[in-house]
Amino acid sequence: MKQQPREFETFTKLVDQVLAVPHSVIQKRMEEHRAQADKNPRKRGKKRGARKSPASSRGSDDRA
Repeated sequence: MKQQPREFETFTKLVDQVLAVPHSVIQKRMEEHRAQADKNPRKRGKKRGARKSPASSRGSDDRA
């Protein structure tokens, strides 16, 4: 039973470390990782590319 509080403390410290990182830093790291992953020619599954926005496929709503 002594092990459980120690595990809780470890978990709490880990969560505090994750939450201490600013969202902008996380977004930047994700973009860097995606850019690196997109360069992999052996990537399986769907390839990322330029996406069409849903609004561009429907046409213009600027009618006056």
